[in-house]
Amino acid sequence: MKMELSQASRWYGNVVAVNDVTMTIGPGVTGLLGPNGAGKSTLLHMMAGFLAPSGGTVTLDGTRVWKNHHIYRNIGLVPEREGVYGFLTGWQFVLSAARLQGLPDPVEAARKALAIVEMEEPKDRRVETYSKGMRQRVKVAAALVHDPPVLLLDEPFNGMDPRQRLHLMDLIRTMGTAGKTILFSSHILEEVERVAQHIEVLVAGRHAASGDFREIRRLMTDRPHLFRIRSSDDRRLAAALMLDSSAGGVALGADGLEVRAIELRRFAWLLPRVARAEGIRLLEVSPADEDLESVFSYLITRSTS
Repeated sequence: MKMELSQASRWYGNVVAVNDVTMTIGPGVTGLLGPNGAGKSTLLHMMAGFLAPSGGTVTLDGTRVWKNHHIYRNIGLVPEREGVYGFLTGWQFVLSAARLQGLPDPVEAARKALAIVEMEEPKDRRVETYSKGMRQRVKVAAALVHDPPVLLLDEPFNGMDPRQRLHLMDLIRTMGTAGKTILFSSHILEEVERVAQHIEVLVAGRHAASGDFREIRRLMTDRPHLFRIRSSDDRRLAAALMLDSSAGGVALGADGLEVRAIELRRFAWLLPRVARAEGIRLLEVSPADEDLESVFSYLITRSTS
């Protein structure tokens, strides 16, 4: 299934939380990336039908989401805020979600959902006794209990220990590969980089970028690219590269060269030719700034300037 936002906005009085966002979320795993206060939760709540857009539209396979209770058969939501009743056991909480969905066998559905998130052992304890990570996992179980084709997850890894985070990351990747449409928000770059095949970047309520973060970085031609290079003769290679204008700076260190490429295409063409002409073997050439943190920092600077 496919979710689409067309010029969607949401404001509270004079405060604009989401501003004219247009994007399409299809099957697979998409990361919604942005700093705290960027409008990620507001956007997810509009997509889940909990908030009306102040402007624009939000649709699921062409059907408007707002005031359409039928969509909840196809959507599972894990909110960032605690949405659990502490006096219930984990089993009761997930079972109630299964019954609200009108499933033919809610007991079996609840059992399967708790097994998926590895919460079978503590399921009979009251939710108020759970750790933050356990509460997150039981919320995920409730969202999965009706096996929805669309999952909206707001900061799902909050409070989880490393093992729990890795398990949920694997689960999300597996479900995305199976064809579910999954959008999860995070302000932690490493989480998005490890899980998502596609990213949407939200900065100050605006849609700042969309796509694979490496592709986005390659489109940033107004800023130099950094490369780390190791070769059989770093000093001679540095001297040769500095003769060309495509290399804006070359730093020689104990671990090789760091080269700032001003003209990326020319530098990519130049490097192997210079090495061959000088009789130098290239041992390693790797981008030094193609990680998600570098992309994110650039996008924030560009969007707020």
